[in-house]
Amino acid sequence: MSQYDLVAIGDTVTDAFIKLEDAAAHIDINRGNREICMRFADKIPYEDVYIVPGVGNSANAAVAASRLGLKSAIVSNLGDDYFGKECLQVLQAEKVGIEYIKIHQGLKTNYHYVLWYEDDRTILIKHEEYRYELPDIDEPSWIYLSSLGGNSASWHKELEDYFLKHPNIKLAFQPGTFQISLGKEALRGIYKRSAVVLVNKEEAQRILGTDEGEPKKLLEMMHGLGPEVVVITDGVKGAYASGGGEGAWYMPPYPDPKPPLERTGAGDAFSSTFVSYLAQGKSLSEALMRAPINSMSVVQYVGAREGLLTTAKLEDYLKAAPPEYKPQLI
Repeated sequence: MSQYDLVAIGDTVTDAFIKLEDAAAHIDINRGNREICMRFADKIPYEDVYIVPGVGNSANAAVAASRLGLKSAIVSNLGDDYFGKECLQVLQAEKVGIEYIKIHQGLKTNYHYVLWYEDDRTILIKHEEYRYELPDIDEPSWIYLSSLGGNSASWHKELEDYFLKHPNIKLAFQPGTFQISLGKEALRGIYKRSAVVLVNKEEAQRILGTDEGEPKKLLEMMHGLGPEVVVITDGVKGAYASGGGEGAWYMPPYPDPKPPLERTGAGDAFSSTFVSYLAQGKSLSEALMRAPINSMSVVQYVGAREGLLTTAKLEDYLKAAPPEYKPQLI
């Protein structure tokens, strides 16, 4: 058996947050889409820049699990540059196991630019084309699979075969942008093998190829792909979850103590907290009640990591929650 409770699999990145000045950009609504607009061929002033290394969906999940008391590690790839060394240092400081990270000589570490405007952001992404390989990770209790690069399509079959050979491992799947673009048929084996699939509402609609907006119906349609538990988040409107013999639930957001500073990582915080509490034996409804608290905390800071809570702090917030903050059967 593995020494780890949870092993995350996915790309690790450094995020550079570029805070745009109000006078340099504006939001335009075009055909129902919100677009960030800046003058073309101009010099655009910015207010500040913040560098946040060692993040990404899976890295965020590994850190969240570690802070919540689980022994976690990550399977990932880094370049042999300064940013790769910085990512390793961050993960080590967070007590995340790094022995499954491969360092690629002569390649760069993933580096994303986050255009931060008001309390939200647009991210310019580039995944380096690493050669994906699965190291010997023994048999952890949980695997948390998330965002991988565009050259990882064939590797998902290797992962699927590994999961089938290790039926005792519980798989949590938070599909990234590229994984969603592959289509549900290409990853049908992974969806079917998953103990938990976690997506936001728009991602569920893209995966299913539907305009269906009713949350309970979307949950049912996602269950049709095979996962035991499905979680669908809907931003400030709250979240929905079903499965595991517990019915379908709606969970309101935890009240923000002050206006959010920046929303990067809110979804990762929710998803990884939900899975971390399931891994500790909590029921679906108990995990669902705790997940929004970490999301609330993360959006009070820049980046996806700083606001992640320890178990003690999260439980303090839960004790202080208003009476209406509780899961509701739907």
